[in-house]
Amino acid sequence: MFYHIYELSHAAMQPYRALADATKLFYSNPLNPLSMTPFGRSAAAAAELFERTTRRYAKPSFGLESTVVDWKKVGVQERIVWKKPFCQLIHFQRDLPAGRRADPKLLIVAPMSGHYATLLRGTVEALMPYAEVYITDWTDARMVPLADGRFDLDDYIDYVIEMLHHLGPDTHVMGVCQPSVPVLAAVALMEAKGDAMAPSTMTLMGGPIDTRRNPTAVNKLAQEKGIDWFRDNVIMRVPWPEPGFMRDVYPGFLQLSGFMSMNLDRHITAHKDFFRHLVKNDGDSAEKHRDFYDEYLAVMDLTAEFYLQTVDTVFVRHDLPKGRMTHRGTPVDLTAIRNTALLTVEGENDDISGIGQTKAAQDLCINIPDDYRVHYMQPAVGHYGVFNGSRFRAEIVPRIVDFISSYGKAARRQTQTRITRASKTKA
Repeated sequence: MFYHIYELSHAAMQPYRALADATKLFYSNPLNPLSMTPFGRSAAAAAELFERTTRRYAKPSFGLESTVVDWKKVGVQERIVWKKPFCQLIHFQRDLPAGRRADPKLLIVAPMSGHYATLLRGTVEALMPYAEVYITDWTDARMVPLADGRFDLDDYIDYVIEMLHHLGPDTHVMGVCQPSVPVLAAVALMEAKGDAMAPSTMTLMGGPIDTRRNPTAVNKLAQEKGIDWFRDNVIMRVPWPEPGFMRDVYPGFLQLSGFMSMNLDRHITAHKDFFRHLVKNDGDSAEKHRDFYDEYLAVMDLTAEFYLQTVDTVFVRHDLPKGRMTHRGTPVDLTAIRNTALLTVEGENDDISGIGQTKAAQDLCINIPDDYRVHYMQPAVGHYGVFNGSRFRAEIVPRIVDFISSYGKAARRQTQTRITRASKTKA
């Protein structure tokens, strides 16, 4: 019933949001003399602040219409190249000249943890000049009819494998945060079968591979509460008239409340500053606030089975680092990974995935050759800074680009050719 109450309260606020919109328009209209006064700007600011804190934020768009390749600006078009009920694969197709050498194919697996894939807009934008970028665009579970079936962690892994098959050989895969575990599992399963479509490289960023290392508040909560508490307290049914009516989900609004409560003082201060910027007519600062919270407050529901299986497998039982994780009854054997190069990236101040949790993949994948593995810890960034922001663009992106360029199959063949030629010369 809690989900129904949330929906009813949101509907009940609609007239007041409309009134707030009208108030803002009245006091910000340049034809109104009060719009030039502190009182008028304060009234408009208060109205906008009320409307923004009570609205439901729609799924944002990527809005990436161009990039720079070879020092030239080129257009970019979003193409859906693969689709299933719970996910679609978006290709950011660049308008490149015919005959130009092909760039590496990079599959970015976005988190399915409450926010939309557009949270990685900056990640995509920073990597587009160097690669053909594809990203998983996960579907809000409340928008998927019950007739389309279940979706759990095993299905997630299947989706990753299917997308790698769709993209073909010599693809590079990147798991950002939560997907690090299913991406690592998918690669292990593919390597164990001798799958020719196994990725050339795997980049894991800020992921919970082993949450026993430097556990954060999020990790400790899962350990303290146990899976039964989550099943009893956070799983709800989608209300009518949503397409996913009667589907069991972990609601996005509930997860958002958890996100915000972790840094509540910071969010309150940000909204106070937003009000002051509006009163002072500081348009640039106010727009930055709008852009950030338009993204941050847009959330999606997760299927109950996916959420509970992930919490239980990753955060409660630690099945992957203990060697106990299975996929549809098949053991996930990380020692089977021999040919996929591994890059792990962590943030010094990450309060979601503590230092060492992602690096654990390096210790678990013991059969990857030493010269096919790299670990990097970025100083002075938190969780978000691992995949976005100025330090990401300046210090992490060059390492990712160099890594996938160095360990693609074409680069490996060239290295082997050089080694062979050198051996013949010595002989």
